Amino acid sequence: MSSAMGGRRPVVAALYREALPPRLAEVEELAEVRLTKADGLAKAMDGADVLYQWHSFSPALRENWGAASTLKWVHVTAAGVSQLMFDELIQSNVTYTNSRGVLSRAIAEFTLGFVLDIAKDAQGSFRLQQQQRWQHRVTRKIQGQTALVVGTGSIGREIARLFRAVGMEVDGAGRSSRPGDADFDQIHSSRELSKVAGAYDYVVLAAPLTTDTRGLVDGEVLAAMKPSSRLINVGRGQLVDTAALTHALKSGSIAGAALDVVDPEPLPEGHPLWSLENVIITPHMSGDTEDYLDDLAKLFVDNLKRYCNGEPLENVVDKSLGFVPNAEPSLTF
Repeated sequence: MSSAMGGRRPVVAALYREALPPRLAEVEELAEVRLTKADGLAKAMDGADVLYQWHSFSPALRENWGAASTLKWVHVTAAGVSQLMFDELIQSNVTYTNSRGVLSRAIAEFTLGFVLDIAKDAQGSFRLQQQQRWQHRVTRKIQGQTALVVGTGSIGREIARLFRAVGMEVDGAGRSSRPGDADFDQIHSSRELSKVAGAYDYVVLAAPLTTDTRGLVDGEVLAAMKPSSRLINVGRGQLVDTAALTHALKSGSIAGAALDVVDPEPLPEGHPLWSLENVIITPHMSGDTEDYLDDLAKLFVDNLKRYCNGEPLENVVDKSLGFVPNAEPSLTF
């Protein structure tokens, strides 16, 4: 029985959109569960201790904040949570956890796939195949290529490890400049991106969206990149000035881009990015493997066990920053 709850089973309001979360029986073993869609959230949160936000990007908590007076902990099944933050939540004592790390390896694999696709011209091969043309070409080596990974958290570090495994040279960019470590040869300040971006063959965006990172890659940064370089974005679309990127791609000031996220999203029909041959676009799917929903649910079950036992929760978000500042468990309730 719960030591943190004084012997009382916690009440969990579980917000979903269509399909129920996996591992629900495991949650019900630990807590009283109130399943709800957005229109019933206020009633479900009445007296609830925990909000399990399976519908990860729903604005329902913000819209029903007045009914959240007993909440102690909110968990969301997403890593990027900037769009879910609002003043009342930030200023409250409610602990907020996210799903940092669950999808990191899958996103890193997808990112390496982008690099392989670009270097080996898989898109060109497919176009020639569609035309039934046998046209020999040469492709680019990956070994020895340089990459700057913007975002040195869980996702960025997994990307760096895979890049290094295939012989790439990898630096990072984060909130501050500092010496390198096991994953990055050196780490630059993201505020100096325009000064350092020209040294790399690939600039990879894996940063959370915050007030500091919104529009981080603008016309100045794109102009600083090498004409032979590529931009890869597996972070958030709003990290990039889309108009400036479109201009850079059309003008040839950079060689290409691979975008799993865009701004706006979804990309509207007829947008010029769709028709550029030097662009790869995927529909925000880099972390979505066949078993990712179960992995997300398992993280919540494990954290709920911690909560019931009065142990430190994993993935506690610094609400003023909008992300988990480090990988250490934090006891904040």
